[in-house]
Amino acid sequence: MENATENICSSGSARLEELFAARFPDLDRSVRPRDVDRELIRSGRLTESELLAMYNTAYQVPEVNEDEVEPPELPESAPLEFFNSNTCLPLEWEQDSVTLLLADPYDLEGLTFLIRKTWECGMAPRFVRRAFLERLLSRFQESGNDEEKLLDQEDETTLRSMAGEARIVRLVNDIFTQAIELGASDIHVEPGESSLSVRCRVDGVLTEIMNCPLNQFPAIASRIKLIGGLNIAESRLPQDGRTNVRIGKTELDMRISTIPILTGESIVLRLLNQEAVSFDLHTLGMSDEILRKFDRLISIPHGMILVVGPTGSGKTTTLYSVINQLNDQKKKIITIEDPVEYKTPGLCQVQVNHKIGVTFAAGLRSIVRQDPDIILVGEIRDRETADIAINAALTGHLVLSTLHTNDAAGAVTRLLDMGMENFLVSSALFGVLSQRLVRKICTSCGGTGKAQDGGKCRRCNGSGYKGRCGIYELLIMDDDLRAAVNANASSAELARIAVSHGMIPLLEDGRSKVASGITTQEELNRSTANL
Repeated sequence: MENATENICSSGSARLEELFAARFPDLDRSVRPRDVDRELIRSGRLTESELLAMYNTAYQVPEVNEDEVEPPELPESAPLEFFNSNTCLPLEWEQDSVTLLLADPYDLEGLTFLIRKTWECGMAPRFVRRAFLERLLSRFQESGNDEEKLLDQEDETTLRSMAGEARIVRLVNDIFTQAIELGASDIHVEPGESSLSVRCRVDGVLTEIMNCPLNQFPAIASRIKLIGGLNIAESRLPQDGRTNVRIGKTELDMRISTIPILTGESIVLRLLNQEAVSFDLHTLGMSDEILRKFDRLISIPHGMILVVGPTGSGKTTTLYSVINQLNDQKKKIITIEDPVEYKTPGLCQVQVNHKIGVTFAAGLRSIVRQDPDIILVGEIRDRETADIAINAALTGHLVLSTLHTNDAAGAVTRLLDMGMENFLVSSALFGVLSQRLVRKICTSCGGTGKAQDGGKCRRCNGSGYKGRCGIYELLIMDDDLRAAVNANASSAELARIAVSHGMIPLLEDGRSKVASGITTQEELNRSTANL
């Protein structure tokens, strides 16, 4: 076993140098290899998964599935201090050998010697991400009285010191990296009674990516607050922040929100990957017929067009796709949003700020004096905003906005319920697009969630779904519908007239996507449960 391990070390080291030389001929390998590896990851030239694959290839060891790692009980003869100081942990402990989890191969010879002298056995390496390994090690720490520790850690100097520890910086970066790889829109950091849960919202559904000891929460929370420019010593009041973070080659615009809860603080990070967003009406999932009608609708230079649906149904993406198509540098386009999510060249974007009186209504009142051609109002929430928006639409402006209603016809009755006159609504409103988002079947695994060679599919992380598309219904106002609005018809009657005039109902559009193999009936049912 001794000679075999030494052979693995020497031959693996040589093969790794060859792999690096072939892929990165410009590297100065006289620099400490571990530092070179970390710089490659930091700069985005190499992902951590790619680096681990190179280690595995060079040392000819199998890949470790981190989701299936369950470290064994440590024997008394193997003190935790040894593994902490050497950043390693046994995966399998047998009588004459130990399979050891490592973050890199650069201490292999020394570890082999120490293990052979201490426990008289050989060692087989397996490579995992450093943050994952440190998280495993932390689970073995003596927890003591966690509540007392949490109370003791409230001092700002202590919190700031903990937030700057290398292992905490790596752990938080690992959370961001996993979120990016999964294509997450949000990260939820939630302390519970006995542990800390980190979940990501992927394609509209939350999934846990990490579970940490509760005593790590103050350090992790402080690190996130520092990144977002929040007060790290304040945990009793809600806080909001915004920052830009670069992880490898990815630039993230990150909104951070904290609120106090019984077990500490709930922290939610909204991730806006500006580089990955593509605002194109042709990629949203509209059928050819709906897209053709919608293209004609948005080409009208005045009037109001609404996009409706519940929170998280993709309304903002649709509106920005419309703006992107209309933004030909020949029109003055002004938006008022709460908040401005996507900074877009060629637009004048106004941020709602209630503290200084910049509400939707106040901002919109000023916008109409700016000679705009197109106005985007993030959301019509009250009668005053609706009144100004409708008058702008009637005086030659194209007004785009959103409402929270279940279907297209419901948008009409919502405006009337706000106190708008029937004839104003029927005259100003030109069309309503109602939408939901459904997850698409993963094309790699066909929705099974399993890879071809066993294990879970990496592309969809075992969910069976990857990416989302919209399902839609488009109500276009015509003379019959305007007459029905003026006659105070119900939303059900408006929907009936619209369908008789060619509107494809939302559920019907969804069923066509199920029949086409784009999504599943279960996913359609989940997305349209409130219809």
